Amino acid sequence: MVLGTTSGAGKSWLTTALCRYYSNQGLKVAPFKAQNMSNNARVVSGPAGVMGEIGSAQYFQALAARAEPEVRMNPLLLKPEADTHSQVVLMGQVSAELTAMPWRGRSDKVWPQIAAALDALRAENDVVVIEGAGSPAEINLHASDIVNMRVARHADARCLLVTDIDRGGAFAHLYGTWALLPEDERALIHGFVLNKFRGDASLLSPAPQMLQDLTGVPTVATIPMQWRHGLPEEDGVFDDRTLSAGAVHTTVAVIAYPRISNLDEFQPLKNVPGVRLLWARSPADLAGLKPTDWVVLPGSKSTAADLAWLRAQGLDQAIAHHAGQGGTVLGVCGGLQMLGEALIDIAGIDGNAPGLGLLPLVTTFEVAKTVQRTQAQFGEVLGAWAALAGVSATGYEIHHGQTAQHPAMAAKGDVAREVIPGIAWQNPAGNVLGVYLHGLFEDAAVLHALFGAQVPTLDSVFDGLAGFLGNSFTPGVLDALVAP
Repeated sequence: MVLGTTSGAGKSWLTTALCRYYSNQGLKVAPFKAQNMSNNARVVSGPAGVMGEIGSAQYFQALAARAEPEVRMNPLLLKPEADTHSQVVLMGQVSAELTAMPWRGRSDKVWPQIAAALDALRAENDVVVIEGAGSPAEINLHASDIVNMRVARHADARCLLVTDIDRGGAFAHLYGTWALLPEDERALIHGFVLNKFRGDASLLSPAPQMLQDLTGVPTVATIPMQWRHGLPEEDGVFDDRTLSAGAVHTTVAVIAYPRISNLDEFQPLKNVPGVRLLWARSPADLAGLKPTDWVVLPGSKSTAADLAWLRAQGLDQAIAHHAGQGGTVLGVCGGLQMLGEALIDIAGIDGNAPGLGLLPLVTTFEVAKTVQRTQAQFGEVLGAWAALAGVSATGYEIHHGQTAQHPAMAAKGDVAREVIPGIAWQNPAGNVLGVYLHGLFEDAAVLHALFGAQVPTLDSVFDGLAGFLGNSFTPGVLDALVAP
């Protein structure tokens, strides 16, 4: 099990790398995270063939493990809709009962299914690599914990505790986390890991030995900082320091509203030569864009609220100006809904709002949620997106709304071009495109059509991570962690 001293310490990265490392040893491996809080989700198989949602991190960890992603790998997913409210997804399906329940009251309700999912994965695999959440030493949360030490105790897991040494205070973080754990839980910690190290590792001495003298736990790895590991980030926006090499010919400005979702699908664009990925939060970030540069409205967990935020920043006018100059605009899922004329919410799902009016569409929110994998082929596509014409794309859909042509506008001759039935629409000028299909830029055919580019495959990324571990850990440690 991989625990962290803080969020962002590197748990997801290390768990993914371990999944591929052990898979490369010929072992049958599965990832597991009891509870994930993220608006980055993927569509995977569930019981009786019903599709469900899990966190993107566990999806990629499953691919690294060469395992079929499925809902047991992340039985509880919390998708934040506001600062104090999250949609609760249990075993891949939205639970209205758990969503309405106070946070602290959920543990007893969900633990039996979490434990059953973990036990089943343990029975079916040689190795299960478990990821914790946040810090295991949050003493205000310990009594209701269902994701850190309760899981570790249940599985009698051999735990690594990882910290971000680039933030400073790494040895204090490690010692403080260890010291706040009860004695029986301390005994599960088999090694400390220093992550994101820059500099001369010999200068760390004598701190690792001093820490071992205090705790009895060795520091088993010092992992150098990596800016270009190629793995999508689990949370937050990407670091601009990981820009692709070469002269920039296209800037892709992604609007980073507060409830942005599925931002990990833009990771491949960072690896395309000549493409710069920019996260835009104000009109100034869009100033100076060329018509060939892109403005992207990504997915949103709260479309109406993020649309209101976008207007409050003045980004609506900046987007309209770019589109009016013939600039390239893309809306994905919630971003597609924003590009239309109106959001209609009779069911009380998301909220009513006027859209940006860049596509003559209207979206009606429904209680039923579309959760499915999708393969579709673009029809005739014009203008800036013409390269997609005839291209088959594979991705996934996660949305409540259903979108259609605005009837009154159609009567006046303002008709959106439906380039994939029920999934993608384009304005008559050809510069604005809206799609429900997530994962476009993870499709090699789409990337090649748009940029003529080949980007590193996920398999090569996973193998690189595994190789990196082999060079960073004390010899024998990784094998000992899974020894009988």
